[in-house]
Amino acid sequence: MGYLDDAPRGVYYEDIELGQKMVTRGRTITEADIVAFAGLTGDYNPMHTDAEYMKGSAFGQRIAHGMLTLSYAVGQAYQLGFMERTVIAFRGLEMKFSLPVFIGDTLHVELVVLEKKEARRLGGGTVTLEVKIINQDGKTVQSGTWTVILASKPE
Repeated sequence: MGYLDDAPRGVYYEDIELGQKMVTRGRTITEADIVAFAGLTGDYNPMHTDAEYMKGSAFGQRIAHGMLTLSYAVGQAYQLGFMERTVIAFRGLEMKFSLPVFIGDTLHVELVVLEKKEARRLGGGTVTLEVKIINQDGKTVQSGTWTVILASKPE
């Protein structure tokens, strides 16, 4: 037996409940986040990387990449622990990007279990989550659904 055998596990498909709500801690978006994300993805769009260019825009300042915001939200959700060693796959998502995210904004994620479907051939079941990424002012910057596959309890 290795050390992972004793590690905490997340929530199994059978234990997740419809309507269950989970809320992450906050995470502040920094300039370094935007620069690193641009470097990783090659997305150097001036709306993210050129402060002077953005002074004359409708936003008045640089905005974070929408996909950076979404990526951080996935990490924040994972840190809740409900998927720890029980998530089999991230199956799909549909998101609406509603408001800009600026350097200095602090975001948290609210998740609500909307739907469960057993998928024995996949080793568990699909769980559809309503997702809201919310800024420090209580405004939803992105919203939509994520579908994950969670493992069934071992027999």
